[in-house]
Amino acid sequence: MELSQIETRFEQSLAEIAKVIVGQEELVEAVLVALLSEGNVLIEGVPGLGKTLLVNTLSHVLSCEFRRIQFTPDLMPSDITGHSIYDMKDNEFNFNPGPLFTNLLLADEINRAPAKTQSALLEAMQERQVTVDGVTYQLEPPFITIATQNPLEQEGTYPLPEAQLDRFMFKLLVDYPTQDQENDILDVFASGKDNRQLSQFELSSILDGETIKSIQNAVKQVIIEPQVIQYITSIVHKTRSWHSVEVGASPRAGVNLLIASRTLAACRGRDFVIPDDIKELSPWVLRHRLRLKPESEIEGINVEDVIREILDSVEAPRQ
Repeated sequence: MELSQIETRFEQSLAEIAKVIVGQEELVEAVLVALLSEGNVLIEGVPGLGKTLLVNTLSHVLSCEFRRIQFTPDLMPSDITGHSIYDMKDNEFNFNPGPLFTNLLLADEINRAPAKTQSALLEAMQERQVTVDGVTYQLEPPFITIATQNPLEQEGTYPLPEAQLDRFMFKLLVDYPTQDQENDILDVFASGKDNRQLSQFELSSILDGETIKSIQNAVKQVIIEPQVIQYITSIVHKTRSWHSVEVGASPRAGVNLLIASRTLAACRGRDFVIPDDIKELSPWVLRHRLRLKPESEIEGINVEDVIREILDSVEAPRQ
């Protein structure tokens, strides 16, 4: 696929999703950028804000296999990856694939399950493969995990392991809609449409597996100048020495910033990355990778403030 075609497909996908999802423009754009970058996404927000609806809508816009796993406290790792079953007739074990074997995986309320079950996703998210009983099975590309979680203050939630958090390209936050947006949501229901019946919205499939893989290859042609790469590494290194940060971002954060910036540039109709792309992506890439010092949290400092301070402290290159 040519770079010039990516912006058109991106805008068409946004328009289709907007038939169902009212507002949340940044969230929708970020999820699409992650999808086209082959990155996993963690979406956090209180129940009822449309996190699951967004992924269900996305599955209609993509002509890809879609599966959903509802994470619960009693969910076992084998319920996700699959398991081997002994066939008495053939006198051998046969592998029964779990719901992880798909293109678009919705891990709904992922922090309702304990760490052992959450960790069953680690290998799939990073290496696009699953190992069960010593045998490795490859996942068919494209593969992306979109996980939703409730805020940790909610009852019955478990914190995600840091190793797993680092494997999410983006962490996105969902907030309450404005009153005007909520009026629009109610108008949709008043008109007789029900978002539980997505067939009523006549959604068109804009992307399929081959198109997504083609876009993922095409964005590698987007130019990123050495000074922009230096800008990325300066930001990431600042997180490791910042006075209020206990644990900074890993090298994977810089890699994700680079990959996502190329995709974002292509989606905006450019064949080169600009510093503003990095500034826009940094909160999505960094907010789940920074652990603040306890005394900083006591003082009321939050991660979003720290990221803004770090971005302000690093001089952007001039183009």
